[in-house]
Amino acid sequence: MAMQQFAAATARPLPVIILADISGSMSVDGKIDALNAALKDMLHTFSQESRLNAEIQVAIITFGGNEAKTHIPLTPAWQMKDMDDLIAAGGTPMGSAFQIALEMIENKEILPKRAYQPTIVLVSDGIATDRWQESFTNLKNAERAQKASRMAMAIGRDADKNVLTEFVNDLEAPVFEAHHAKDIHRFFRAVSMSVSTRSTSNSPNQISKIDLSKLPDDEIDLSDF
Repeated sequence: MAMQQFAAATARPLPVIILADISGSMSVDGKIDALNAALKDMLHTFSQESRLNAEIQVAIITFGGNEAKTHIPLTPAWQMKDMDDLIAAGGTPMGSAFQIALEMIENKEILPKRAYQPTIVLVSDGIATDRWQESFTNLKNAERAQKASRMAMAIGRDADKNVLTEFVNDLEAPVFEAHHAKDIHRFFRAVSMSVSTRSTSNSPNQISKIDLSKLPDDEIDLSDF
C-alpha cells in the first residue's frame, strides 16, 4: 500500500468547524470578500498538511437570511478542490448555526469516536436575530461538543462581543477583533497555524496557542473597513 493511502486510512480525524456570519451587513466594506479569501487560504494550507498523525477535516456552516446552512459538510481538507464563495444577505440566525454544529459533532457517523477534539471557530459582525441561547447552552454542555476548543472573531465595531466572549472557552485565545480586511486574514492564518501544529503533534488533542504576534504583516490587496 502506498504511504499516502496508508496515512489516509490510519490517521484520526481532526475536525475544524467554521461558523460564518453571512448576514447582509457582511456585504458592506468588503467584509465578505475578505472572509472568502481568508477561508480559501486556510483550506489551501490545510490541504498541504501531513496526514500521518491526524487528518484535518473542515466543515463550514453559514448563518444568514432566515436559517443556517451547511456550506461544506465535514470533509478531509486534502480532498477539497475549491470553495464556492459565501454570499451575504439577510439576518443573523446564529442559534441555528449552533444547532447544526451540535448535531454534526454528536453524530458518530459524521464524527467517529476516534476523532480528535474539534475546533469550532465563530465569526460574526453583528447581533444574533434568533433565539441563540438555548442552542448555545446545548452545544457547550453536550457530551462530545463540550470538549471542543472554541475560538471567535468579531468583525467590525457592531459585532456582539458579549456573545462572542461567552462562546470562547480558551482564556489564552480571547475574542479577536478585526477592524481591517487584513485582520481577518491574520486571524485565519493563526487558526491555520494552531490546527496544523496539532495535526503534526504527538498529542493532537493538546490545543496549540494562537499567537498573532508571530504572523508577518503581509501586503493584502483588500480594503479596510
